[in-house]
Amino acid sequence: METHTKSRRRLVAVGATAVFALVCAGCGSADAETESDEPPVPHHDFVSRPDLKPPELEFTQGPAWGEEYAESDEYIFLTVDYETETPSSAAMILDATGELVWMDPSKLHVDDTGHFDLRPQQYRGETILTYFKGPAAIGYGYGDIFLMNDQYQVFDTVTTGGSLPPHETDFHDAVITDDGTMLVLAYVKKPADLSHVGGPREGWIHDGVIQEIDIATGEVVFEWSSVDHVPLTEGLLDFDDEAGADAEEDQPELGTFDNPFDYFHINSATVDDDGAILASARHTNAVYKINRDTGDIEWTLGGVASDFALDDDAVFAWQHSAARDTDGTLTLFDNHARNADGDKSSRGLRLSLDDDTMTARVATEYLPPTERPAGSMANTQLLENGNMFIGWGQQPYYSEYTHDGELIYDVCHGDACHENSDGGGGSYRAYKGDWEGHPTTDPTVVVQQNGQGAETVYVSWNGATEVAQWRVLTGHDAGSTRELAVVDKTGFETAIPLEGSHDYVVIEALDADGAVLGTGTGQR
Repeated sequence: METHTKSRRRLVAVGATAVFALVCAGCGSADAETESDEPPVPHHDFVSRPDLKPPELEFTQGPAWGEEYAESDEYIFLTVDYETETPSSAAMILDATGELVWMDPSKLHVDDTGHFDLRPQQYRGETILTYFKGPAAIGYGYGDIFLMNDQYQVFDTVTTGGSLPPHETDFHDAVITDDGTMLVLAYVKKPADLSHVGGPREGWIHDGVIQEIDIATGEVVFEWSSVDHVPLTEGLLDFDDEAGADAEEDQPELGTFDNPFDYFHINSATVDDDGAILASARHTNAVYKINRDTGDIEWTLGGVASDFALDDDAVFAWQHSAARDTDGTLTLFDNHARNADGDKSSRGLRLSLDDDTMTARVATEYLPPTERPAGSMANTQLLENGNMFIGWGQQPYYSEYTHDGELIYDVCHGDACHENSDGGGGSYRAYKGDWEGHPTTDPTVVVQQNGQGAETVYVSWNGATEVAQWRVLTGHDAGSTRELAVVDKTGFETAIPLEGSHDYVVIEALDADGAVLGTGTGQR
């Protein structure tokens, strides 16, 4: 494998320097003030958008690497969170080279201004973006799912209903179905007898709830409750151990209304190939197939009540994102540990299930280049070409593999990439997919004097995916401009040197056919 650091602007892959050119001499990383005592994660600074500070990336080519991956027109979707002030904690979209395309600098997890679980999905024949927004507690959240169009404008919101009040939607999953509905999750406080698991008889739990909601009407068309179908004794958390840990952290007493016992911890719900729902519960180490008409559990895979006999190497734990592939296999992210210092690496996992013999075996493992225990978060994503895309959650990486488990590339986007840095950078999930962005804002243009009778124009357009070139127009005022140059777009921000000084500078964004997409006026 070959490893490359994204120097200043772009990922440089061996044999592809013509594609991944180093383009912006004025836009490299710079030292920035931070409230943390730890050194900041190396990041990019842009003249035109100083508020956006995406991290530098480290890119590792795997054995299955090919130039077609560098030239892919698909995008990467992340919602990262850093412990330092730089780089920005934000939702972001990157191109296949790791170049920034769009970034919302809102801080994650602190209040209701940030995005969580940003992803592209199909709705009514269009590709849209969905994300969770709302306060996020440790392990769960209460908020809404927002739907955003290609102009980065919210056009609809999905929230809990029926038996639940609005704004109770959790952040773990939000899947749009072919029926125009959305599967959402909720953590609902309910009274429960915890004496069988070591807690109080008059205690409280978090019930794992699935709701299927008609997006257009907000009607709840299906609801499922874990406590109605899965006994508390199938949970694998030790109540006394959890209570002791909470006491050390000065948390409210476990099993009370203020600190319910999370025996189930639902973290994904997807549609199976026959219309049933596949639900993953982290704290039971199990995946459940749920009848969408009756709510009955048709089978349980994993945990203490598994209906399948699993081969030793097929046993998974603390998993995320269970889904059925078109070939009938079941895929998931096997965290395999609850902590980042676990004794075994996490992995992507593809299982072959035999419904006749009720056995499960490993079809494919998706292993990181080195041991990588991701104790929390993370996901596997099935791609249309048969490949597997993995976001490593707590570990700040994303990777792509062939269907058969051969690594194509591995990208680090956080403090783990850099020595003497402790800035976090984990992303709950990571996704890859098609996207076309048409922001309603104008391109941002900044003109700087070079001090020798020349100027440099810095131009960017946050979220625009269709810009191929920039046309430079100069003059004394808006009525006297003429074309000075047309240059190729060379990254999120393009630096354009100009001879002489110009009273008025206009930059037009051009698509591949030369049509004007937007116009920005220079600012000094």
